[in-house]
Amino acid sequence: MKQSLQLRTSQHLALTPQLQQSIRLLQLSTLELHQELETLLIENPMLERVDDPLDHAVRLLADGAINTSSTAADAGMEAPASREENSTTTETQADADIAVSNDTSSSSEEDWGFDDVHHGSKSSDDEDGRPQLGAAHITLREHLQEQMRLNLREPRDRALVELMIDAIDNNGYLTETLDEIHASLPLELCVEPEELAFALNMLQSFDPAGVGARTPSECLALQIKRLPKIAFVTRRLALQIVETQLTLFAQRDFTKLKKILDCDDEDLRDAQTVIRLCKPRPGIDFAVDESDYVVPDVIVKKSANGWQVTLNQDVMPKLRVSSMYANIMKQNRGEGGLGSQLQEARWLIKNMRQRFDTILRVAQAIVERQRNFFTHGAVAMRPLVLREIADTLGLHESTISRVTTQKYMLTPHGMFELKYFFGSHVATETGGEASSTAIRALIKQLIGAEDQKSPLSDSKIADMLGEQGMVIARRTVAKYREALKIPPVSLRKSL
Repeated sequence: MKQSLQLRTSQHLALTPQLQQSIRLLQLSTLELHQELETLLIENPMLERVDDPLDHAVRLLADGAINTSSTAADAGMEAPASREENSTTTETQADADIAVSNDTSSSSEEDWGFDDVHHGSKSSDDEDGRPQLGAAHITLREHLQEQMRLNLREPRDRALVELMIDAIDNNGYLTETLDEIHASLPLELCVEPEELAFALNMLQSFDPAGVGARTPSECLALQIKRLPKIAFVTRRLALQIVETQLTLFAQRDFTKLKKILDCDDEDLRDAQTVIRLCKPRPGIDFAVDESDYVVPDVIVKKSANGWQVTLNQDVMPKLRVSSMYANIMKQNRGEGGLGSQLQEARWLIKNMRQRFDTILRVAQAIVERQRNFFTHGAVAMRPLVLREIADTLGLHESTISRVTTQKYMLTPHGMFELKYFFGSHVATETGGEASSTAIRALIKQLIGAEDQKSPLSDSKIADMLGEQGMVIARRTVAKYREALKIPPVSLRKSL
């Protein structure tokens, strides 16, 4: 085979670093975005945040003098002109949905800023902005040890009770049996089983009621015995239920319970009320509650012209090129190693703007199509797929998927992820379509309005939805009900 040189031309899509950064920033959540931004701020000295908490602190100039003027004034930069919220100006690049600018040779300093957001001044009525110290959290073990020191004086009794406390889990249950605890003790201590039983009884007398129990039945019984102002007959019946018939009570088999306990509906209802006053996990109040907070990316409000969508300014980082390094580049006329970092800073600012512009456009398109939801609630949700929004905005489905993942919208009906507004459809008898989200809302309404003595079965709910023109199978109703975390009919029945 003879070797030869041939010249060929072909086209291919190359993801530039700028485009890769745009895609990555678009799919990040708000928390991940700020974490990524902190890393970029450390790596690139040309980039700085306008909303830095230390922005109003005393700053020093290069010669050591105090900088008394504003940072923007030192930089000699003007704030960029305000842009219309509903601007439809876009830039295109080969097969890319995220617009990025190819004009990297411009030396206009106006493009370096991302501080369009107005800074509000603090009112005299605002509270002191200094951080408040939170109260120290007391664990269940510390709470029990404090009661032990107040109620016991003998060192041996304290040691045995503290041994029991060490075997308590976060829910307040004793994780080891007395025999196991006794077998783990050295023989030279001469601890008798009766001493361990006394220490357990002492522990079970501590607050919260039910702590130190070994089973759910014992936990509920300890609490029922300490409940005040309970009739003797009702207390005795409640104790009998939790000690011997807790399984039937959990299954809500009230007919069999009344037959076994030889009681009527009123007595069983009173005992049920007493049992519901108890906590199956008495130590849960001392657990550290780490709440996950969600910050909305867009906010929807009702206005005279309809539903208005705005970006949440609190989550938008205000970026610009560092004024100090910008002055250095001006003096050196672009010499040095800051040129590439300046370009990266400008790219990041443009990509940040494009990210929030894309989120706003997608949110506006969603609100336009789900207008009935914002007016009437979830029951008025219409079917919506990613393709519909993508075709409307001229973007790809993958871009819409990135925008709607881990991005949240604050509405008068609550906080929702943007993906919540997308759902499959269910056929109706009239040939139309109903959103699966609307059907779940209807199921929740039907179950919420049912007679608790005779709750609705999945088949009955399917028939009721069929009467409203929605063709839906019983197993689909069961799937939607489980998605709503609603128990089956047997566990929803009450006296």
